[in-house]
Amino acid sequence: MEKILKPMSGYVALLISVVLIIAAGALFLVGLQENPLLSVLGIICFILAIFFMKGLMIIQPNHSRVLNFFGKYVGTVKENGLFFINPLYSSQRMSLRSENLQGQTLKVNDKMGNPIEIGAVIVWKVGDTYKAAFDVERYLEYVKTQSEAAVRHLAVSFPYDNLEDENANITLRDGGDDVNHILEKELAERLAPAGIIVQEARISHLAYASEIAGAMLQRQQATAIVAARAKIVEGAVGMVDMALKKLSEENIVELDDERKAAMVSNLMVVLCGEKAAQPILNAGTLYN
Repeated sequence: MEKILKPMSGYVALLISVVLIIAAGALFLVGLQENPLLSVLGIICFILAIFFMKGLMIIQPNHSRVLNFFGKYVGTVKENGLFFINPLYSSQRMSLRSENLQGQTLKVNDKMGNPIEIGAVIVWKVGDTYKAAFDVERYLEYVKTQSEAAVRHLAVSFPYDNLEDENANITLRDGGDDVNHILEKELAERLAPAGIIVQEARISHLAYASEIAGAMLQRQQATAIVAARAKIVEGAVGMVDMALKKLSEENIVELDDERKAAMVSNLMVVLCGEKAAQPILNAGTLYN
């Protein structure tokens, strides 16, 4: 479990080191001329100065140091500045800044078995330095591998769209924030053992694989055309019905069943045709 340390100020240790170096130089020079014991004392002062200087440690903002003492975890220093620690401690630098992981575009099958390409952007940072340092091997690679696994699992859990699964509540293409929240939740669970905090996860790339992209595009276009045609026919039927009722209610013209059928056929052609109809004027009687 992470333990926060507050070490001694490094400015005091730096001052002591400077004083010891000056004293060591003076004692060594005096000892050479007068008393050899003073030279020995000067050497001792110099060694102590090196000891204090070796214990100096600078921590930049949003960085930390994980400290060990002969294989035993001592604690983590998260404050920034100049500090003094036991020179026998070994330290591991660890950034606490937020980092972006632009995952590579993966080629996987969606829930319906269609090959798709998917990629995600993940914003993360180290939350627990003890777990990141000791519970996993190389936490940066752990984040990358687990993120890829989470994106793959997301892709196989949902269909790309609802063309094949009309009852799907969530699809990769239209899921939006719901899909992103599901991805964030799974990433948080996968990266928790490494002490990683997931701040945001977003799908950055989503498309059908190249080998079926053309066919799927034609399918989507056909579906859109059918839907549009159905709407046009629905509107045309309503307009024809309204025209017949108006003609009958206002006694404009009396049509038998055969003429009504012809009129309906003509109106449907005019209303549903892709191009404007070419009118033909009848200069004879009503039935010629």
